Amino acid sequence: MGKRVVVVGGGVGGTIVANHLARKLGRELELGDLEITMISPDAQHFYQPGLLYVMFDLTRPEELSRSQASLLEPGIRLVQDWADHIDKDKGEVRTRAGQTFPYDFLLLATGSRPSPQLIPGLAEGGHLFYTLDGALKLREALFNFQGGKVVVTVGVPHKCPVAPLEVTFMLDAWFRQRGLRDKVELTYTYPIGRLHALEPVANWAVPQFAARDIHGETFFNLKEVDAKARQLTSIEGTTLPYDLLISVPPHQGAQVIIDSGVGDKGGWVPTGKHTLLMEGTDNVFVVGDTTNLPISKAGSTAHFEADVIADNLASRLQGYPGGRSYDGKVFCFVETGLEQATYVWFNFETPPNPVPPSQAIHWFKLAYNKAYWLTPKGVL
Repeated sequence: MGKRVVVVGGGVGGTIVANHLARKLGRELELGDLEITMISPDAQHFYQPGLLYVMFDLTRPEELSRSQASLLEPGIRLVQDWADHIDKDKGEVRTRAGQTFPYDFLLLATGSRPSPQLIPGLAEGGHLFYTLDGALKLREALFNFQGGKVVVTVGVPHKCPVAPLEVTFMLDAWFRQRGLRDKVELTYTYPIGRLHALEPVANWAVPQFAARDIHGETFFNLKEVDAKARQLTSIEGTTLPYDLLISVPPHQGAQVIIDSGVGDKGGWVPTGKHTLLMEGTDNVFVVGDTTNLPISKAGSTAHFEADVIADNLASRLQGYPGGRSYDGKVFCFVETGLEQATYVWFNFETPPNPVPPSQAIHWFKLAYNKAYWLTPKGVL
């Protein structure tokens, strides 16, 4: 019997690893010496960063998804089902439909999910742009909005670390474009004593906020939302009224991670910083948002991790130790309005340093949005 690799999750990280393996070990796959199985509940692969543009009607939802099967190399088996239980002692994954998949190597690529239900009243009183349904409802609310108090409130942890800043800058530009900015009070809240978890990014954001007349409310850990009174209250005792509330809710990992006892109570898997192996194992890799690593939960993080995992896993399958090490690399574009952007890159040793925003970087961001589909294929 050939070696069996099971990938749980069909996001960008899991798809890159599966495709790289299929290309690197195509001969073994053809001969039956290797089986690659991906378990994912979704028939469609969705480009989540595009939701930021849906809310302003700058991108249509149909541009953001493609068939998951169409993105996979020949020979990769796609099982459309929910992973229900992971038994790392037996070395198998069970699905909701009752199928069992033994593995020699496992990749956990289960991602993260926005969880507004963790904050009383948030789901009822606020809008979010981290789901398609939420972005569409927010688009309707924005196009009907004629002025008032707009609050962008941020909970942690959350994926796409710069998205809260991006949406705030884009809101400012969008209201100016529509001639409503003088009728809008724009407030951004963050749970620690600065505007972003990454201190250089927070320091960069301060003058950007000042130039745009955006109010930053720090040390604001959201406790509850009163949808009827339209106000939110922090654990610190601060109360803010709003007419339109846009939330970046705290995120959790996948339920299967919690239920299977392979992660912590938040659904994050203890992961080796450089090896990307689940702690205490030598055959379970972890990629992207699923890890508990103290780095950004971003698509680029998953991309760079996936390259390392694919190389090391291919080596392991061929009887070699696998010598690549993940250095914490992350790269993020940051929209600073509707026509300009900057970017940050950093790793475990190098802090981020945002460059001056420009239209050219914004165009690069839009170009990548179009070219994204080469990324899960492992081409870009």
